[in-house]
Amino acid sequence: MHSPHRSRSLRALVSTLCTAVLGAGLLAGAGPSTAATSAQEAAAGSKVVGYFTEWGTYDRKYYVKNIETSGSAEKLTHINYAFGNVTGGKCAMGDSYAATERTYTAAESVDGVADTWDQPLRGTFNQLRELKKKHPDLKILWSFGGWTWSGGFGEAARNPAAFAQSCFDLVENPKWADVFDGIDIDWEYPNACGLGCDTSGRDAYRNLMAALRAKFGSGNLVTAAITADATAGGKIDAADYAGAAEYVDWYNPMTYDYFGAWDAAGPTAPHSPLTSYEGIPKAALHTSATIAKLKDLGIPPAKLLLGIGFYGRGWTGVTQDAPGGSATGPAAGTYEQGIEDYKVLKNKCPATGTVGGTAYARCGSDWWSYDTPATIAHKMTYKDQQGLGGTFFWELSGDTADGELIKAIE
Repeated sequence: MHSPHRSRSLRALVSTLCTAVLGAGLLAGAGPSTAATSAQEAAAGSKVVGYFTEWGTYDRKYYVKNIETSGSAEKLTHINYAFGNVTGGKCAMGDSYAATERTYTAAESVDGVADTWDQPLRGTFNQLRELKKKHPDLKILWSFGGWTWSGGFGEAARNPAAFAQSCFDLVENPKWADVFDGIDIDWEYPNACGLGCDTSGRDAYRNLMAALRAKFGSGNLVTAAITADATAGGKIDAADYAGAAEYVDWYNPMTYDYFGAWDAAGPTAPHSPLTSYEGIPKAALHTSATIAKLKDLGIPPAKLLLGIGFYGRGWTGVTQDAPGGSATGPAAGTYEQGIEDYKVLKNKCPATGTVGGTAYARCGSDWWSYDTPATIAHKMTYKDQQGLGGTFFWELSGDTADGELIKAIE
């Protein structure tokens, strides 16, 4: 559930309403496996994938250099650059100025050297190139879509081969082909509702991913962020994710944003619970239910990464410490109501309790939930028990300047 324009509250409301219109069925819950087999543990992966947002260089002043200075580059195996657009049935640049034109000063640059006006490539792409020089094993994928720009996938699905060709031509443009190692697709949501409602059919997603794999071949990565909605008749059921799995290197199920202050009156609930807990508002909305459902569909666990949010969600007008309290609306946030970075919350509203494998706190009349280094460590145990392929997170700028959260990922 990734948004280049931070329309998260609107996203959740529209998505909830549209799902109801499409006739989402009864909720179904599933708990985590209590014991891992040795085979599962052997298959457990160590991929660490972090999203870097194109727009974060503006308001957040978070540059590629910060990935290096925070120590995050040492931990990352992959970066997803978010986002490219999908329009006219094709992949397209998001913000070409930010990506390829902005001039970086010596102080802002990864290599400490200022850009010149006449160099062939500037912007974030050149900074990513410099980061890869320091970390030759680091892989970078260009992610397309997201909450705001997923509306173009329906048209793209009508001619998957043409779409795949356009994406390949853009990602492999000779000016920056060395920067990228593949493509990531963030379609929110095939044959279901996000900012709008897609009606391309259940097979469209599989066909699109097959075309991308055929074009990008085995030498490039093809990955995808997918829904975490494990409810019966919900978004996982709307598309053939199992059929498409053979074409992707891995999936990133977005196991966060399960709950939030789009439900203005509450009940308060952690947005990224690992497991169900007594009083959870909806039984199937937690990470272990999502992973269990995807595995039950036959998707290999090694092709599933565990999703973590580097931010919290919160309400105001809350009078009880424990989850399940009533509220009057979203708590104030730096960029949007109801959401705040971990690096702010750790000091603004330090965690005082855990529930469902994640942390929460009430500060005055505000109630927040978010992951901490301790809860991430707990989630890493679950990841290994389930034999998952690694971990991904949204997004790098939410962490502290010294990378507290990413350093808890193993």
